[in-house]
Amino acid sequence: MGISMFRGKFNKTTGTITLDRAAKTGTVEIKIDTSTVDFGHDELNKHLRGPEYFNVEKFPSATYKGTIKFEGDEPKEIDGQLTLLGVTKPVKLEIEDFKCIQHPFYKKEACGADAEGEIDRSAFGMTKGVEFGGSKVELDIQVEGLKKS
Repeated sequence: MGISMFRGKFNKTTGTITLDRAAKTGTVEIKIDTSTVDFGHDELNKHLRGPEYFNVEKFPSATYKGTIKFEGDEPKEIDGQLTLLGVTKPVKLEIEDFKCIQHPFYKKEACGADAEGEIDRSAFGMTKGVEFGGSKVELDIQVEGLKKS
């Protein structure tokens, strides 16, 4: 908590990304299973699932819904709403890298992207420990999806 950078992930997320590259529009709907928070340390994970942080008994999931904005032919950002601990706040994600290929195993188009953003966890009511390292959380998101037939 403030001594070094903590890096974690959620091991279970589901969702749908709708992308119309010709019309240059898209939407994102993601559900995050907060009980799968994983910082690589079992005791820390257990603590983070508790009432002072993700409170997974009361709030078993977080959601993100947004609209994809294009710059030229490429998606460049997502303006969305994150709901965490029952609180909804705007969160903008910048798309750093985007590409689509013919998937070698599934034999259909697959797209992937890397996105970045930042949230203030205290704005969602997660204030435990902010005095040790602040409340800003950097988001680094990797996503891949297959085109529906």
